[in-house]
Amino acid sequence: MDINARAANIKLVAFDIDGVMTDGGLHYTDDGHELKTFNVQDGLGVVLLRRAGIKVAIITGRTSNVVNCRAKDLGVEHVFHGVGDKGAVSGQLLEQLGLQWSELAFMGDDLIDLPAMTRCGLAIAPANARPVVKERAHMVTEASGGKGAVREAIELILAAQGKLDAAFAPYLGTQ
Repeated sequence: MDINARAANIKLVAFDIDGVMTDGGLHYTDDGHELKTFNVQDGLGVVLLRRAGIKVAIITGRTSNVVNCRAKDLGVEHVFHGVGDKGAVSGQLLEQLGLQWSELAFMGDDLIDLPAMTRCGLAIAPANARPVVKERAHMVTEASGGKGAVREAIELILAAQGKLDAAFAPYLGTQ
C-alpha cells in the first residue's frame, strides 16, 4: 500500500515528543526544571489536524509538565507520560476510541516507538530518527524533529484525505 493510501485512512495521529515534536535536546535550569523547545509551525499543524476531525495523541516515554502545557495549548486531549510500552498504550487508546490499528499514524524517532510504529497503518519517522526506525517507517520526513517534521507529516495526511485546502482556506481568505 502506498503512503497516500495509508494516510487517507488515518483517524488518529500519535506523536512522540523528544526528537519528534522537539529536536531531542533536554535543557535544565539550575533548579532542575526541564525546558523544551517546540516548533510553532508544527503546533499550527496539530491544530489544523484537530480541526479536520482527526484525533491527536501524545505518547512519550518521559514525564514532563512542559508536555502538559504544550498539549493544552494545542488542544490535545490524549496525553500519556512515562510510557514504557507505546504499543500497548496505543492499542488501549485505539480500543477506547473504537478505532483499528490501520487508522493510526504514529510518529517516532527511537527504539521505544517501534512497538507502535510496526503495528500502525502509517509509521512516520523524522529525518533525525535512528536508522533502525527509519528502516521500518512508511514515511521519513525531509525535516528533522522540532524543525517542521510534524507539520510535514500532518500536511501529507490532510492532503491524502482531501482536507488540506479546507484547512488552509481560513488563512488564505478562500473560505
